[in-house]
Amino acid sequence: MSEDLIIAPEMEAQNEEQVVEQYVQEEIATDPSVTEVEKILEEPFAEETLQIEDSLVTEVPLVVEEKSKFKTSTFPQESLESFNWDNLEKKGSKYSDAEKKRFAELYTQSFKSIDENAVIKGIVVSFNTREIVVNIGFKSDGVITASELRYNPNLQIGDEIDVYVESQEDATGQLQLSHKKARMLQSWNRVNQAYEDNEIITGYVKCRTKGGLIVDVFGIEAFLPGSQIDVKPIRDYDIYVNKTMEFKVVKINHEYKNVVVSHKALIEDELEAQKAEIIARLEKGQILEGVVKNITTYGVFIDLGGVDGLIHITDLSWGRINHPEEIVQLDEKINVVILDFDENKKRIALGLKQLTPHPWDALDNSLQVGDKIKGKVVVIADYGAFIEVIPGVEGLVHVSEMSWSQHLRTAHDFLKVSDEIETVILTLDRDERKMSLGIKQLIPDPWADITTKYPAGSKHTAIVRNFTNFGIFVELEEGVDGLIHISDLSWSKKIKHPAEFTKIGEAIDVVVLDVDIENHRLSLGHKQLEENPWDVFETVFAVGTAHQGTVIAQVDKGFTIALPYGIEGFCFNRALQKEDKSNPRIDEVLEFRVIEFQKDTKKINLSHSKTWQESKEDEEKRVIAEEKKKKKEIDKINESSEKTTLGDLDIFKALKQDMKEKEGE
Repeated sequence: MSEDLIIAPEMEAQNEEQVVEQYVQEEIATDPSVTEVEKILEEPFAEETLQIEDSLVTEVPLVVEEKSKFKTSTFPQESLESFNWDNLEKKGSKYSDAEKKRFAELYTQSFKSIDENAVIKGIVVSFNTREIVVNIGFKSDGVITASELRYNPNLQIGDEIDVYVESQEDATGQLQLSHKKARMLQSWNRVNQAYEDNEIITGYVKCRTKGGLIVDVFGIEAFLPGSQIDVKPIRDYDIYVNKTMEFKVVKINHEYKNVVVSHKALIEDELEAQKAEIIARLEKGQILEGVVKNITTYGVFIDLGGVDGLIHITDLSWGRINHPEEIVQLDEKINVVILDFDENKKRIALGLKQLTPHPWDALDNSLQVGDKIKGKVVVIADYGAFIEVIPGVEGLVHVSEMSWSQHLRTAHDFLKVSDEIETVILTLDRDERKMSLGIKQLIPDPWADITTKYPAGSKHTAIVRNFTNFGIFVELEEGVDGLIHISDLSWSKKIKHPAEFTKIGEAIDVVVLDVDIENHRLSLGHKQLEENPWDVFETVFAVGTAHQGTVIAQVDKGFTIALPYGIEGFCFNRALQKEDKSNPRIDEVLEFRVIEFQKDTKKINLSHSKTWQESKEDEEKRVIAEEKKKKKEIDKINESSEKTTLGDLDIFKALKQDMKEKEGE
């Protein structure tokens, strides 16, 4: 430590010495033994080094300093040994023990009792460019680095500052103080108090950061979000740097030591009173001048001089716009009309287009339903398209009015934005300012002469448009659709789904079966293009006839059998048992007998068991018939036996015996 830093400890030591010296001087004046000491000291003696115990050093130098005639010299050891130092305090002392005790207490009280980790006041006693010495009333002074008070260039000796006691003594016995920590601790307490009391504080804007500004508040760096600088959007944050402003503490994060302040909160408090006053004077239909404050995709916020209002995008122009920037710009001054306002919520609805006449008022009065009118496509939705006839006047073309076709389609299939098209006015309501338009009305309705163009029984080629479980929708021409039922696709093949028969977009030949003019429906068929083969099948597959068939599928009740000519029959489980009592396998070829034929429902019921069961029955019938025939012959012979000879009887007897044996077998 430099020499100029020892000033304070020396002053403290001098104060202590003065108290002791005064006491000693009074004792010396009344003590006769002092005279004896003086005489001894005045005598000449050899120069030797004076050896005195530590306990005496604190007292003798004080006496020597007081008497200027004392000289530093060596005196005989005998004189020192014969001197009675105890009598110095006992003889002639004018202070009582109580007074001495009081003096000792006063001396002790001259030192402050300090606690570590506490903030206390201190006096600057000296400083240089590197260090500052601070007296806190302790037995020693503390030293802090000069950088901690760099913010105060006007620091003077004798100034009172706050210091934080880190340690009463470090390893070298030095008192450890910190002004920075004291300032930081007090700053947090001050910030918390300002937050709780909703107090207005002053801060210094240090610099700009992402999303806002950094503000020095009581030595703490606080964050000022860009949205909290002003009630108006701020596009240049740099204009606030190096400025002192007033703030309110709006948020404190104790865990991360973060502080958020707001300048906007102060302005809002002032504006609330202004808003209430302004809204109280508002009237619907009133025209005011405002400044464009902010632009969003859904509208524009207008500053009316302390209170904001919103112009919705639909109230900016009578025509359709994609974004408000097409009409207004930031900071532009415009006139607006008050449409509505809510005093409780302090919301004001404004309008700009209401300042100009409605375009419907300029619509040609001669326009009538059925007239043709041109326009531009401005909006397309799935359900239709909006056509702008003149700026601000639009009509809707519903998707059902775009084509005579009945199958489902969207407006995107017919039109696109900015198309210039011609339409027909279907409805016109000037009071409600609504208009519906049509496109398909520009061409003749194909159903007007449908019976002439597509009579029943006529053959045509159609395009497959859609599938359902029950059939196929096809298009004969634009606006003329028909249905082919799944049962009208094939005479012989059983089709479970139309996708098995054809594909969407393919051409298919059809014949008109029926025409429903009222509902605009055509019933079509495909199999009717060929002769009904079941007229021939009725003869080929007559009941009782036998045919070769292949087992192709199995269900719960039986098996599906593929028969010749591409038709199928069905055989129940009980009628499919083979002669060896086994069941047939898939793809096995067997002989089947037709037991039922239904031409209308196109069903053929078959039986395999009948084929081998009938063979046995036929054999049995043949044997029985032969036996009956033989029996008749025997009976005839017996009738004529009386006319035969004995030899003939023997022959017939043997024949009869043989027949009986065969009959027994």
